[in-house]
Amino acid sequence: MTARPLVIAIDGPAASGKSSTAQWVAERLGIRHVDSGALYRALTALALEGGPPESWTAERVLGVASRITLVPGERTFVPLLDGARDDDRLRGAAVTAGVSRVASLPACRDWVNAQVRAAATQHAVVVDGRDIGTVVFPDAALKIFLVADPWERATRRLVQRLGRRPTEAETAEETERLVKRDAADATQTVQARDAVLLDTTYLTQAEQVERIVALARAVEGGGGARDG
Repeated sequence: MTARPLVIAIDGPAASGKSSTAQWVAERLGIRHVDSGALYRALTALALEGGPPESWTAERVLGVASRITLVPGERTFVPLLDGARDDDRLRGAAVTAGVSRVASLPACRDWVNAQVRAAATQHAVVVDGRDIGTVVFPDAALKIFLVADPWERATRRLVQRLGRRPTEAETAEETERLVKRDAADATQTVQARDAVLLDTTYLTQAEQVERIVALARAVEGGGGARDG
């Protein structure tokens, strides 16, 4: 019987650094990264063409799902919209504002989870997003739950977005948005009972990556992880 490829699940609230950390961990381990949040954003981007989030139903949102393809790249899986990559659109303000609505619809979560599981059937992966350690991969070899102070998360997000240190007023406004987002996402952002809690408030990204890589190598018996 062939052993199942390694799965590392990374969960946490919005702007906790899940995706960028997962990408770096995957690169260090020589395996692929799957960002489930990108699939939610892809659904949201296409759903916006049909009307505002208040009008969305699961049936309406999933009506655009056939236009999304998750394809393996060299070190990641990329969601294509109508066959094309459009990262700027997926990270736009309108998508960010509407993605919690999509994630709150159980049928949409089921669709995203199915795409993520399919990606992991043939490849060792680091997966980040929603419900990863609790619903998508409850038997993942390693589960990580990233947390950080909301002010610090807001600061990091603004530095990435603006390319500079934000003002205190900018950070306060972004912190308020994140706290509201945390409340909206609460049911899809739950720590698995066997997950390792990693508070990154006072850690650099390099430090958090090192800790996760060390845990992954310990899980693999010190030999590292290879693509399946």
